[in-house]
Amino acid sequence: MAPSVAATDPAFAAHDHGHCTEDALSRAEVVTKAAGARLTPVRRRVLEILLEQHRALGAYDVLARLAADGFGNQPPVAYRALEFLVDHGLAHRIQRLNAFTACTHPGADHAPAFLICRDCSGVAEAEAAGAREALGASAATRGFLIERTTIEALGLCPACREVAP
Repeated sequence: MAPSVAATDPAFAAHDHGHCTEDALSRAEVVTKAAGARLTPVRRRVLEILLEQHRALGAYDVLARLAADGFGNQPPVAYRALEFLVDHGLAHRIQRLNAFTACTHPGADHAPAFLICRDCSGVAEAEAAGAREALGASAATRGFLIERTTIEALGLCPACREVAP
């Protein structure tokens, strides 16, 4: 049996980040090709920026990095690339932070909840299928049909817990 998404998420655990990044970029190429899309240089660079750390970044943070790399400084450049990555399951939008994070399981069918560290803004994905099912059942008893759910939990990551008073 494969390990759960939560057990394999590297955001709050020591891991080979270079391998993590290369693996995600390779999977991104496969996902976009399978969808008949292309991971253009700007889209790839945006994904690389999101993959540099397991943190959420705002669109203007991404834009600043793109501009420094010579990709232009117009907001649509960043927003279009981020939208593409979200639409293809390669990144997620973190509503609470109005920011984006790379998906740690691109191409995998999963229903993540986002664990957001309130100190360092680190973001991890936790499997949330059970929570979504429970919410759907509760909504159904009220005649409500959920069309989209985003679960975000705010707290402290292991590293920030160690230094918290």
